[in-house]
Amino acid sequence: MKTKLSGKFWFVLVLFSLVGQIAWVVENMYLNVFIYKMFRASAADISAMVSASAVAATLTTVLMGALSDKLGKRKVFMCGGYLAWGISILAFALLKADLIGAMFPAAASAMAVGVTLVIVLDCVMTFFGSTANDAAFNAWLTDSTDGTNRGAAEGINAMMPLVAILAVFGGFMAFDLNSEESWTWIFLIIGGVVLAVGLAGCFIIKEPALTPAKEGYFKTVVHGFLPSTIRENVALYFYLAAFIVFNVSIQIFMPYLILYYEVSLEMADYVLIMAPAIILASVVTAFWGRVYDRKGFGFSGWCSLGWLAAGYVLLYLFRGTALVFLGSLLMMCGYLAGMAVFGAKIRELTPAGKAGMFQGVRIFSQVLVPGLVGPWIGKTVLANAEKIINNDGTESFIPNANIFLAALGAAVVLAVLLLLKNSKKQKGKNL
Repeated sequence: MKTKLSGKFWFVLVLFSLVGQIAWVVENMYLNVFIYKMFRASAADISAMVSASAVAATLTTVLMGALSDKLGKRKVFMCGGYLAWGISILAFALLKADLIGAMFPAAASAMAVGVTLVIVLDCVMTFFGSTANDAAFNAWLTDSTDGTNRGAAEGINAMMPLVAILAVFGGFMAFDLNSEESWTWIFLIIGGVVLAVGLAGCFIIKEPALTPAKEGYFKTVVHGFLPSTIRENVALYFYLAAFIVFNVSIQIFMPYLILYYEVSLEMADYVLIMAPAIILASVVTAFWGRVYDRKGFGFSGWCSLGWLAAGYVLLYLFRGTALVFLGSLLMMCGYLAGMAVFGAKIRELTPAGKAGMFQGVRIFSQVLVPGLVGPWIGKTVLANAEKIINNDGTESFIPNANIFLAALGAAVVLAVLLLLKNSKKQKGKNL
């Protein structure tokens, strides 16, 4: 019998997931644009920011996820985290080249100082965001679902990044991203929305019935990384390893995606072109979790990987609007559907009552390793990218389609891993 989830559960899931993903979209996709346009960041600067944020997210999720297990609480970390997250986003409105120049008059370049400050504040924002979303919210979602409804819930959760991209793309159409004033308003609006959701959560979130972990805090922190834990949960750690490769593929191109559309393809209206692709991919992802519930990881996982690879091929080979649209649609469907099925599989294999402890391991696979390896591969691929001279005499790089070829290579590695797993044909399991 399928366990029915309440209307309040679905409301909290949609609200916290959507607003959290909107904040992550601003960080993962538009903060790169901000640092590129306002402070002339290089590919190496963008890679360093993504990597530093990945380290901060992982350490935060390991420590705060374990603390939430130790205390047996999720709500306080979700609500308090969203409130602090909103304040940290508001702080970005203070990062202006003239203000930085006045504060650091002895600095050789206000631009270089600005890059450093953006990276530091990004790590601070990531600490609060990962506490609220990666650690607490994801543990709450695991605690609040079971094997009969987890795929459906994960399908909704996994579609939110695309819905968030659509919301941000649509909202940002009114802003000139070359204007400092526009960025000020963007950070004020996004920060205010995240603050409001944190406040609302104090009244609408139902605390799961949890027993505080009996282990000491340190043992709770390291539990997911112990060899004995790995031996007891071999299947879980295989899918976590596969998830690393999946996310490495995504992180090779994602930090440069908007810049590729706008600078390389010269798509001034890329928002209007991408919006239909995002809407269609969101619809597919919303239902794909239910496909996982019915058919398991094998069917749903391979379909997701196939869409992703097909999207890469089209984006690498073609520059015309129609085929770029189709490639983007397939890539987005594969990305979000893959996130849904990997997320559901990992939640399914997570030991009961230890969701907080294992959020650190999950974020290690989803953020840390991909956030270090993926951007490094992307930076290496773009090392000899064409350069342009800006109006102020500074130099900027032009992302090229090689990022999609490199991402395809990682997807092929993932396919090999899944084939090797399937060849073992574990008895009685649909892998």
